[in-house]
Amino acid sequence: MGRGKIEIKRIENANSRQVTFSKRRAGLLKKAQELAILCDAEVAVIIFSNTGKLFEFSSAGMKRTLSRYNKCLDSSEDAAEECKAEKQDSKELDVLKDEFAKLQKKQVRLLGKDLTGLSLKELQQLEQQLNEGLLSVKERKEQLLVEQLEQSRVQEQRAILENETLRRQVEELRCLFPQTDRAVPSYLEYYPVEKEKSLVHHGVTSPDLVSNFAFENGDSDITLHLGLPSDVYGKRKAPEREAHSNDSGSQLAL
Repeated sequence: MGRGKIEIKRIENANSRQVTFSKRRAGLLKKAQELAILCDAEVAVIIFSNTGKLFEFSSAGMKRTLSRYNKCLDSSEDAAEECKAEKQDSKELDVLKDEFAKLQKKQVRLLGKDLTGLSLKELQQLEQQLNEGLLSVKERKEQLLVEQLEQSRVQEQRAILENETLRRQVEELRCLFPQTDRAVPSYLEYYPVEKEKSLVHHGVTSPDLVSNFAFENGDSDITLHLGLPSDVYGKRKAPEREAHSNDSGSQLAL
């Protein structure tokens, strides 16, 4: 005849409760030892009685087992947190993907494409959005044009002021250095020899021009070739000039 089934609840009788505790505690520690030996497992059992007395069993040392337990507990908590964070990130990524798809679809519709699935109300809203955007673009364009015009006006005023300043400086310089009425002598007056060279260079062979130029200089090629002084040549030429002048006068009288 087997034992009857015992109801699992607190034993009210203190003596019976103490006897039951002693028996079951010994059986639990024995089963723990058997489990550690038979299955090569690391087993630890901690028991506190209702009076606060400690009973324990550990197959590999209580501190070592507790340290290993704490590490496993921390790693499990970290793993749980990582798993939770990954799930949260995955949800946020899905939300961002949905938003990106909606925005991309909206952009395509703003360009006037893929309008087949829109109702009349949605098309009216899209048209209103496009009109508002066009007005904003026009306002910005007008604002930029006005700013450029204002900059051009400022630059024009600056140029006018600079011109006025330069004009005043020029007038002041004219007052400090007045112009003289005497004409500036030419290059040939300073260098008459260059005149002769220029005539010869340009092929001027007229005897009158050559003689006149020689007479003006008081010298000629003949004096240069004969080695005579210029005053002798002038004295010899004087009677010839007088005779020539007399002949010309007589011809005029006739």
